Amino acid sequence: MRPFAYERAQDAASAVASATEHAADGARYLGGGTNLVDLMRLGVERPGHLIDVTRLGNDTIEVTEDGGLSIGASVSNAELAAHYLVLRDHPLLADAVLHGASGQLRNLATVGGNLLQRTRCSYFQEVTKPCNKRHPGSGCPAREGEHRNLAILGHSEACVATNPSDMAVALAALDAVVHVTGPDGERALPMPGFHRLPGDEPERETLLEPAELITRVTLPPPISGARSRYRKVRERSSFAFALVSVGALLAVEDGVVSEVRIALGGVAHIPWRAELAENELLGEPAGEQAFAAAADAELAQAEPLRDNAYKVTLARNLIIQTLSELCP
Repeated sequence: MRPFAYERAQDAASAVASATEHAADGARYLGGGTNLVDLMRLGVERPGHLIDVTRLGNDTIEVTEDGGLSIGASVSNAELAAHYLVLRDHPLLADAVLHGASGQLRNLATVGGNLLQRTRCSYFQEVTKPCNKRHPGSGCPAREGEHRNLAILGHSEACVATNPSDMAVALAALDAVVHVTGPDGERALPMPGFHRLPGDEPERETLLEPAELITRVTLPPPISGARSRYRKVRERSSFAFALVSVGALLAVEDGVVSEVRIALGGVAHIPWRAELAENELLGEPAGEQAFAAAADAELAQAEPLRDNAYKVTLARNLIIQTLSELCP
């Protein structure tokens, strides 16, 4: 048994103060625990101090002054997917959340925790194997080993793991902003931009500083006339992580693409915003030919490994199909 201390924070300030005080003990914030507790059982995570942040009041979904949405970090995934404001203004987000995990897990998992869930790479989860995420400098056996489900974009010699979140893909496509508070006060981190590529520091998965706590996520107002969809390809029909997923939003005026957002899941260490594809499409006639050219422009930078080149074709087809379905 691995002993650890547990406390329930009363407000954000006390949570941050406790995380700062117990930094040497590997203090961690605890929301629903659907990822952290699993990793503790596996021995991957060994925090000496847990700070329960589920009672801080960050559990509401509200309209912001500019007509966007403010989503508290403690809102459960189940509540997020079912909330009328999300369904009305950002159905892409609701759709993505419902593609993740199971109903029981969505009842517990929180928005903040979902953003921070760690990779499901088998080498990361197996403590008898080397892994640069767990022990920097120990190596990445996935590069030459089992990597069929791992990254084709943005990976490095140090890590080829993928981000597992469906919700984060939708948030990246919707230009969400993650609001945090920490020892140095409050700040806002845009998506994409909250998560980071592995580089030579794969143990750092986000731009959060020590003891910083996610308090809420905001979304801009919905785009008039835009249609959106989340599509996910996985090895079984439910409770499985994406081989490739696409979160897309498309607006077409007089047959021409006036607005487009595309984010990919299952292909990179981060929710991958397909900016090259978006730039290729803006101002172009909407149609399968343009969608194919945009997908090709984005995936030209892919660097598949020995056993995951199929993801390039899969991502291409999924982008084309999803955008075609959104055409009026």
